[in-house]
Amino acid sequence: MTATDAPTRAPAAGSTERAADPKDQQRLDIRALKDLLRPVAGSLTAGRALAVVSGVLAVVPYIALVQLGAVLLDAAGTGTAVGGAEVDRWLRILLIGFALRLAVYFMALVITHVADIRLGHLIRQRMVRRFSRVPLVWFTSTNSGRVRKALQDDIGTIHNLIAHRPVEATNAVVMPLTLMVYAFVIDWRLGLLAIATLPLYAAAMTIPMRGMNEKTVEMDRKLGAVSARMVEFVTGITVVKAFGRVGRAHRAYQDAAREFGQFYYAWVRPLITVSALGSSLLAVPLVLLVNVGGGAWLVSQGVVTAADVLATALIALLIPYGLEVLMHSMWSQQLAGASARRLTDLLRTPVLADDADRVMPSGHDVVFDHVSYSYGDGPDADLALDDVSLTLREGTVTALVGPSGSGKSTIATLLARFDAPRSGTISLGGAPIDGIDDLYARVGFVLQDPQLPSVSLRDNIALGRPDATDEQVRDAARAARVLDEIEALPDGFDTVYGVDTGLSGGQAQRIAIARAILVDAPVLILDEATALTDPEAQHQIQQALSDLVRGKTVLLIAHRPEVIKGVDQIVLVDGGRVAAVGTHDELVDHPGYAHLRETGTHPSDRGADE
Repeated sequence: MTATDAPTRAPAAGSTERAADPKDQQRLDIRALKDLLRPVAGSLTAGRALAVVSGVLAVVPYIALVQLGAVLLDAAGTGTAVGGAEVDRWLRILLIGFALRLAVYFMALVITHVADIRLGHLIRQRMVRRFSRVPLVWFTSTNSGRVRKALQDDIGTIHNLIAHRPVEATNAVVMPLTLMVYAFVIDWRLGLLAIATLPLYAAAMTIPMRGMNEKTVEMDRKLGAVSARMVEFVTGITVVKAFGRVGRAHRAYQDAAREFGQFYYAWVRPLITVSALGSSLLAVPLVLLVNVGGGAWLVSQGVVTAADVLATALIALLIPYGLEVLMHSMWSQQLAGASARRLTDLLRTPVLADDADRVMPSGHDVVFDHVSYSYGDGPDADLALDDVSLTLREGTVTALVGPSGSGKSTIATLLARFDAPRSGTISLGGAPIDGIDDLYARVGFVLQDPQLPSVSLRDNIALGRPDATDEQVRDAARAARVLDEIEALPDGFDTVYGVDTGLSGGQAQRIAIARAILVDAPVLILDEATALTDPEAQHQIQQALSDLVRGKTVLLIAHRPEVIKGVDQIVLVDGGRVAAVGTHDELVDHPGYAHLRETGTHPSDRGADE
């Protein structure tokens, strides 16, 4: 039994709704993004305000450039010496205006980057608080992948929207508009030349932009399907290859990838030519040809000066930059909206209720009182446990037996509070387990999958008691029959699992047993720890378990008949119900128990839930 043995419960009320229509989904994305950015909305507004100031200041160097050109041209036309004071004055204005604009722009970016750091930290804090209360059965490989994607990819996607877009997009609008106004102030004809290719560009880009928002939402959805299928395939690759079914197993991933490829190709192919044509209308050579060529003709007519043409030509070159930034910002906002929705979904993940009164248990009897449980919500959800009542007396060993899918692992999962029952109560020492603060100091477990993180073997053993001394860790390893093997390693207890060395299944299991010995919880849940190990390891593990269970209240999930010999109580589970309770002698004539003894249930026969 592990925290991932059973499918996760469907999201409860509070989860972000999902719309089938792309337009509706887009509205949900915008709403999720607005909610997510609310804590830094003030900082983003301040960044935009400074970006407006920076955009307006961008016109100062151009004014100085035109005036400087006028001074030089007047001097050249009259044959007089250039006035040094006048030139110096306009040069200072040009440099000061340029430096001031950059300083304001830098300040705006600092504010938005700090806001981005603050929001990222806030989101991670909220996720840590949320996930500390989420049922452990929720953490399947798929949901773990969702968490990784959210904390790395999605927060990274939102980074651009927070740290850059408020400043860059605002500046990309204000600066070109301000400069275009100034170009018309210089001369209306030069102003028209500066924007001459814009109407053609807008007309050409109307087709690519049609339905862009809906297509982006659909692309994100299909890409998410590809990612989910890939996680499913990679997660099960070991079993898939072992049974030689690689072709069938990865067909779902291939289908999802093919569907995404066909959609993306059908969307993009007709747009490439049109987009290329539109982009060419803002190409630097064409813009210079129109502005310099037309400006030169106006100069020859004595209408404008060369300095005027130079200034407006430079202004015209900035317009494509602004449009490019705006297009990129629109795309970024679409992606950020989808990321915000996924983050919001995770931040609304259903959690275990924690409103019970704090109670100290009296003793270590475990009582299941009319417990029912289902994987999913709603009245139509199938019950995995149906009105289960049983008692585990303090200091006794209770074995759960039953066919595959009968609900054995679900019972153990609920006792470990990996999830909460749909109805009924589970109590320890007379106290509901949801009202016990230090539950995992009182309930320990040894699972088939030892779940060793990539830290030192010392830290693995001391995981439940990080304050344990080195001697206490050594004593626990000795009791688990793994001390000699750890000390034989080059780095001993400092060996990092999975990095410096790998361990056999039996060694890893004994490390997990040492961890349980060190915690010394009075209630212990055991999935048959020897089921997937070789005979020699089974003997060592069985010896360690014999010491571990002594004097404890033990719930044993039994897969083989010989394991339950000598237990104090046997609970036969069938179809989510308790079919019979008693000792071996009392149940020997029970049809269900007799059938299990005859068939000899083996771990390889088990389904997703015991």
